[in-house]
Amino acid sequence: MQATTCLELRIDGNAVDETAFAQLAESQNTLGTSIETDYDSKIETYVAWFSLSDEFCLDEQRARLAAGALLLGATPKQVKITLLGDDWETAWQKHWQAMPVGKTLWVRPSFCEAPSDGRIDVVLDPGMAFGTGTHPTTYLCLEAIERYCMQHAPKSVLDMGAGSGLLAIVAGKLGAIDIHAIDYDPISVEASSVNARINHVELTSTLGDTPPTRSFELVIANILAGPLLGMASPLTKSVGKHLILSGLLASQVAVNIRTYEAEGLRHAQTHSMGDWACVEFIVS
Repeated sequence: MQATTCLELRIDGNAVDETAFAQLAESQNTLGTSIETDYDSKIETYVAWFSLSDEFCLDEQRARLAAGALLLGATPKQVKITLLGDDWETAWQKHWQAMPVGKTLWVRPSFCEAPSDGRIDVVLDPGMAFGTGTHPTTYLCLEAIERYCMQHAPKSVLDMGAGSGLLAIVAGKLGAIDIHAIDYDPISVEASSVNARINHVELTSTLGDTPPTRSFELVIANILAGPLLGMASPLTKSVGKHLILSGLLASQVAVNIRTYEAEGLRHAQTHSMGDWACVEFIVS
């Protein structure tokens, strides 16, 4: 197997459910995943990368990925499988451009120009770590963080499931201090640290999948509905004042509100974008 090449799977976001896509990618031992959203059309594309296997020939690996995508409900025209060369780790760069977020933020890859209108410049090179700001759940989180920080810069922040570290970094850019980013993926832990240095933000990036026992003024968790429900009790204990949850489909909002209110928090507001939602809670 050549470590410098891989297979890239791209599926039209209208064809499959995001959770099902993530499960397919994980079952095939993905190297990493991404969700690309066209800024103008809002059309999503699910992307995953896979190592070349010593067990199967290239055609067999293509067939296995294609079959998995078709079983999810995609049509052949909605699936693209490409063999990438030694630049595969930066393949995402071809599809990501700078974008304004909220009232004050400008999120961009390092190869795009800085803003010229006075917006706060946030530079991100996620590599294979999830989180570029283009997915509705991340976009909604960024807006929620901006709203909170414009009223009062938090004295402590926890970003649970930090991915590229974008959410934690934006909080730091908006004045937050004592920032902690946690993720179960070592690649994400490293990406958070690297991106924090690029943006001159101080944060602690830690490997783990359990919320810490200490309290944070602002807690952010942009994950998926299942994990958010599973960690409701320990995550609530980490909330000192305000909690932002995202990664939720609109149909999953009600059960998350019930679950977190049962843990003692109070629902403050919900914002949505298309089929996705971001829910905020405060300490009662």
